[in-house]
Amino acid sequence: MSILILSLLLPLQSITPQALLASTAGKWRGELAYRDYQTDQWQGLPVEVTIIAQPDGVTTVRTAAYDDGPKTGTVWITTTAMVEGDSLRSATFREGRPLETATVRLTVSAAPDPTHWTMIAQDRRIDGDGMAQIRETTVRDGATMTTLKEVDPEGDGKDVWLPRNRTVLTRVD
Repeated sequence: MSILILSLLLPLQSITPQALLASTAGKWRGELAYRDYQTDQWQGLPVEVTIIAQPDGVTTVRTAAYDDGPKTGTVWITTTAMVEGDSLRSATFREGRPLETATVRLTVSAAPDPTHWTMIAQDRRIDGDGMAQIRETTVRDGATMTTLKEVDPEGDGKDVWLPRNRTVLTRVD
């Protein structure tokens, strides 16, 4: 009986944050939505995402493109990320903006298999005009992946997570 229990536990040990992020490699299409704070309505833009898992097993390169209207045109965001233990270190490049680097703490809250999981990335950084706690919850359900970014602004006297943006993607490859 202990051999059976051990054999059931072994596959779970291979479901690491590195393996889960590598499992997102491929082409995705969907919507990038952001919350308009004046109207409290969600506004959505079509987005295409390509994720390439690097052979080292811990690094990914993610390129996202969305059309931000006739004034701005297509916006390209490229992020290179590397998982080290329970941390994700990233560098994000976007035209017209300074290089953004971040280190977030990763928590896998559910992962029955490499294509069905929930992972939370959390850190503290500037959001808008002030510091905030940032939480991004990514849920992968087979060929669908949803990420919700929430913020808890510091100094506002509230302990409330406010939705900032979300992406809902479907694998297309």
